[in-house]
Amino acid sequence: MPFQPNHYHTFGQQRRIILASQSPRRQQLLTEAGLLYEVITHDTDESYPPHLPVAQIAEHIALQKALAVKNALKSASDVIIGADTIVEINGQILGKPANETQAHHFLHLLSGKQHRVVTGICLLSLNRCHTFHVSTIVHFCHLTNQQIEYYVQTCKPYDKAGGYAIQEWIGLTGIEKIDGCYFNVMGLPVSRLLLEMSNF
Repeated sequence: MPFQPNHYHTFGQQRRIILASQSPRRQQLLTEAGLLYEVITHDTDESYPPHLPVAQIAEHIALQKALAVKNALKSASDVIIGADTIVEINGQILGKPANETQAHHFLHLLSGKQHRVVTGICLLSLNRCHTFHVSTIVHFCHLTNQQIEYYVQTCKPYDKAGGYAIQEWIGLTGIEKIDGCYFNVMGLPVSRLLLEMSNF
């Protein structure tokens, strides 16, 4: 069977994929994994109940992103992928830095310490909904003021949770090691996603 645009072939089954994310990293990872997909997004309320633990926050927001575009589902085999990535250190959630000052602050917080990156994923079809999450522990080296200034000025990480991207210069020079999935830190744990999709 020929590989058709916007479809995912798993065990001979054809499936239309809708990615509910504008993230260029997530799109890159799906493309490199050989998946063809459509990007459909809608403004989403990313607030969450204050009592939720971090993993459930990520899953909750991923679910809201998927539900926001549920009208795009046309057939039973269609699937929407919603995803949200959260950076957490010592119980504090670091979102996307609003400005240069906050980006500096985030990187100073992460410097010389370990933190957790959690990606929540929602798979949504016309008759099913499944959420899960993947966690990775990231160990940062001690970052000098000069390193932080260089990274913020050069890469302007204002669209990235925690104020950094592991695939950029900071990942090459400032991360000592990780425990878990590298691609999860980029925003999408692809191997786990493919496993969950094959059973969905």
